[in-house]
Amino acid sequence: MRKLALSIILLIIVLLSCGTIVKAEQIDTMDTNTASELIEMKEKTKSEIDEYSRKYGSEYGTVAYALNKIRIFSIPLCFTGIAIGALYQYVLGTRRLDSKHKGFNMIVAFITILVICQVLPLIFAIVIRGWGD
Repeated sequence: MRKLALSIILLIIVLLSCGTIVKAEQIDTMDTNTASELIEMKEKTKSEIDEYSRKYGSEYGTVAYALNKIRIFSIPLCFTGIAIGALYQYVLGTRRLDSKHKGFNMIVAFITILVICQVLPLIFAIVIRGWGD
């Protein structure tokens, strides 16, 4: 337990010491660059939502955009969760039976979430646009 606490404290100290020093002249350029990037992201998102609104109708465009983003971001999140569940089941579960069950339950939960997040936009498109359109 002491080694774990010591390693965590050491990791925090290393991460804090690796920070970059920002000079006062760099702040103005960083603010303008950040502001321009935010405006560019906003315009790109607005154009994507407008495209989905033309495709699915004005009231369903935002929902279609959100479902598409959920579909994209669920893949790495669920694979990470499945990997953590596999660690619990196959590594920690060799010693303790409750860890094995916890890992199995995590794997089942993340696979279920992954399937739902991947199939839900398809079902939405079929219901809104129709099967033959």
